[in-house]
This record gives sequence, C-alpha cells and structure tokens, in this order.
Amino acid sequence: MPRICFINKINQTGGDFYKSLDTIHARLSKHAFPIHLPIGFEQSINGIVDLVNMKAYTYKDFTDHELVEAEIPEDMTEKVKRYRSLLVENAVAEDEAILEKYFEVGEEGLSPEDIKQAIRSAVLSGKFFAVTGGDGRGVIVEKVLDAVNELLPSPLDRGSTWGTHPKTGDEVERKPDEKQPFAGLAFKIATDPFVGKLAYFRVYSGKLQAGSYVMNSSTGAKERVGRIVRMQADKREDVTEVSAGDIAAIVGLKGTTTGNTLADPNNPIVLESITFPEPPVSIAIEPKTKADQEKMSIAMQRLAEEDPTFRIHVNDETGQTIVSGMGELHLEIIVDRMKREFNVEANVGEPQVAYRESIRKSGVEVQGKFVRQSGGRGQYGDVWLRLSQNEQGAGFEFINSIKGGNVPGEYIKPVQQGIEEAMSNGVIAGYPVVDLKAELYDGSYHDVDSSEMAFKIAGSMALQEGVKKAGPVLLEPIMKVVVVTPEAFMGDVIGDLNSKRGRIESMEDLTAGIKEITAFVPLGEMFGYTTNLRSSTQGRASSSMELDHYADVPNNVAEAIIAKNAK
Repeated sequence: MPRICFINKINQTGGDFYKSLDTIHARLSKHAFPIHLPIGFEQSINGIVDLVNMKAYTYKDFTDHELVEAEIPEDMTEKVKRYRSLLVENAVAEDEAILEKYFEVGEEGLSPEDIKQAIRSAVLSGKFFAVTGGDGRGVIVEKVLDAVNELLPSPLDRGSTWGTHPKTGDEVERKPDEKQPFAGLAFKIATDPFVGKLAYFRVYSGKLQAGSYVMNSSTGAKERVGRIVRMQADKREDVTEVSAGDIAAIVGLKGTTTGNTLADPNNPIVLESITFPEPPVSIAIEPKTKADQEKMSIAMQRLAEEDPTFRIHVNDETGQTIVSGMGELHLEIIVDRMKREFNVEANVGEPQVAYRESIRKSGVEVQGKFVRQSGGRGQYGDVWLRLSQNEQGAGFEFINSIKGGNVPGEYIKPVQQGIEEAMSNGVIAGYPVVDLKAELYDGSYHDVDSSEMAFKIAGSMALQEGVKKAGPVLLEPIMKVVVVTPEAFMGDVIGDLNSKRGRIESMEDLTAGIKEITAFVPLGEMFGYTTNLRSSTQGRASSSMELDHYADVPNNVAEAIIAKNAK
C-alpha cells in the first residue's frame, strides 16, 4: 500500500530526525527519503526545508496558524544539497519520461513539478517512501497534509467501483464522478451524545443532498436523509451536499447498519460489503448495582449497533448475560467504553472459548418416539432420522425424504425445529452442534393424538440419541496468527507458538531483518499472548489473529474441558 512516513515529536528532548531516519532504513526499508529536513534541533526546531521547492518554511511557535517562507539557513546548504540529490536520483527511477529528462538535463534541469511528479509515481509504486517530520500538534501539519494531497493516491487513481444490481445480480459500474448516480457505503455506525445515531459513509459516485431520499440497497428500505454533517474529530459541520470521494455522516438513519450500501432509488447497486467473522471469545458480564442494570442494557444495545463483531445473548440455563467479541482486548475496550461513555460499572467473568460439537460417523439411523397418555387427548410423534457428517463449515442441512405420508406434511417443519433446538445443546459438554446432515426418512403418526409439539419433541429426542451414536467430537476454534518480528527473536517466537499447540504454516522475509511467521493456534492457548509477545521481544514484535476454522480437540484437552463444564 502506498504510504509516507511522518516522524513525530522531533522537537522534544531526544527527538532526532536523522537517527529516526537511520532506524527506518535499518528496520523497515532502505527506500525511504526525506522530502523535508528540520531546521534546528530538539526544542530549537522552528521550521523545515522543502527539498522539492528548495525553500524554507519557518514558525515562531508550533501553535502558529501559518508558516512563513524564508531563505534556507547557510549552515544547512551542504546537507540540503546532499539529501535533495538522493531524493531526486531515487524518485526519477519510477517514472520513465522524467528519468529520460533527468539523463538529458540533470538534476538542475528538472522543475519542482517534474520532481513532485517523479516522487508521486515512486510513492504510488509502493516501493518508495517519502519521509517528513515535526510536531503533530502544530502548524507543520499543513505541510504533511500537502504531502498527503500531492503524493498519495486519490479516488481517481483507484478508478471505477463495481457492485451488483440487487434484483438481477448483474455487475454494475460506478465511476468516481459526480454526474454518475449516487452510490455510497456506510462503513461505521456511531452514537453521538448530542445528535444521536450517526452513519458514517463514503461517497463512491454521484452527489447526495440533505432532504433527499436514498435506498438502502442491502435491505431494500427507503430512507430520508435529514442532516448531513462533515466530521472533524469531535466537531460537526452541517453541509447541504456531498459528492464523489467525500466522507461524511448522516444523522438519524433508522435501518442502516455497518456495511450497507446507500444508493439512488432509481439506480440501485449493492457494493461489496464488509465480512464480519463469528466472534470467538466470550465473557459473562453483570451490572455491579441495581441502578446499573437498565443502563447496561441500553449501553450494550448501542455498542452492538456500532460494532457488528460484538454480540450479546442470555444463557438460558444460567441466566447470565454473555458478550462475545474478536479477542480479549476487544471485550476489554467494550467494558471500558461502557464505563466512560455510559457511566455503567460491570463485573466481568473470565474469557471463555466458543467450542462446538460435531459428529464423525455418517449414515447413523435413529428413532425418536414421543408418546404421552393422559386423561384427555394424548401426545404421539414418531420419526426416524439418518444422521451424517456435513462438510466443515457447511452448517446444518435438513433433508425431507418422507414418501407415502408416514409423517404428514404439516409435521415436517416442527421436526426440523426440534432438531435445530436440540443442536443448540450438544451431548459432550453442552456446546452447539455444527456441520451435520439430518435426513427424515420414516415415521408414524396417530390420527387423534399427533400434534406439532409431539413431533417437535420426537425430532429433538432423535437428534440427541443419534449424536451419541454418531461419534460425537468436541471442536475448538483455530486462529490464524500472523507475527511480525525482528529476526533475532524468531526462535523464541516459534518455540512459544509450538508450546501452545501451534502449527507453523510459513515464514517469510518482509524486509532485511524482519520476519513474518504465520501459524495456526487453538484460541484456548492464546489468551494474554499479545502482552507476552511484547515482553519477550522488547516490544518490537506485533501479532494479529483471526478465526480460520474449527478442529477436533485432542483427548486430554477435551477431558479437561468436559470436567470443567461438569462443575
């Protein structure tokens, strides 16, 4: 991805632009070259030299509102020449036209526009990184924003966006042009304490005006656009119109969630949405006081609206509120936000792994018969199921093979419902059963006593009995873990992953001295990993993980899980 580097806080004690540049070369890439050099050192820094325009820009205090153009300091002349030559020499290599001109007329013959164009081409290639520095709180940000604008890709560089027509499924093109029909993607839902629900969206084509109507192509619902606001940190600026390339927020959309497409009602399009994996980590949460109870419910509902990877449910057996997320840190932040933003104090249980259960045998036939006789009308339901293992990740599949009316048509759906309900509570340790095929192939009924409820219970009984016979197994979530580490710590990182039942998939060189290790590790072994990794690598390694698949739990680990659940 094209990028530029900004070295922050070089005007504070210990801030050294050139030393930081050396570490970029040593640890990240040799192809990083300054486009600005600081004037002064540490607290005495008062501006920069622009190596493209060969001008100095100074300020008296970093909180000034404008930079003042000045002459390049004499004591920097040699250094400026050296760094400018390095910059130009390496930038022109990525632009053939300017490279030819460079060979003909040399560095002195290139205009600032030529050099800027060469640097932009080089940055867009992803192999060249422009470097600048300063105090991120101050007026120098003006120059950083100029660099972003001049060197980094714009929506026009990205070209057309493609989506699908919600009814026909045909591919639809949208160019980044205001004359095209409106299309935008809601990428974040946030709750603002002053205006309520905000839907942040990015405009890919066309224009959107306040007071108009849009179609939520993902749901088919039509919504009115009341207020459009341009967000600048925590400040809101009301605008009447936004167009292609803009990012803004709409106040008060009711049915729009993260990943929904907003489009012109007469020209609907569904853009590629955001894929949200199932959250693998769960904790129990409860309010500390009675007063927190109602506030906690409202807070969690708002947070769940904002974050599709955060889920809430109540455990029917224990009555506990269970919240699920993508990792320990994710859930810690949720609890912290409840305290800060909603003033809710909560007690939190230990993180729990979302285990699953499945079967390993196929073609297992089992009967589920529910018969109850009482004084009045009785209950009668009788089904025969054939259970088989489904492909991994395929989920539950119900097959109706009844012929001759052994089970009347109105009872087929209740049988399926009974099976699905029974699957929510497995036979090994009470975890949901997944990846299973259930074929209803025979049964019997009673003209008077049969009912939907009786067949629902019969389906549930058959499923539970069948799973016991079909080689039930416990499954655990396996995470794809990517660790980026300096080569010096690679042995320690691999040894640690192996000790956690991890399987190393690949090792690659990112840059000189930096390795990327990809491994598959059970989630149950990964709690606290980020903290341990930082402490064992002097804070220089980083990791990311995502759910990849579910796999059988080894017997010794399964026994410990079953024993823990039995308690």
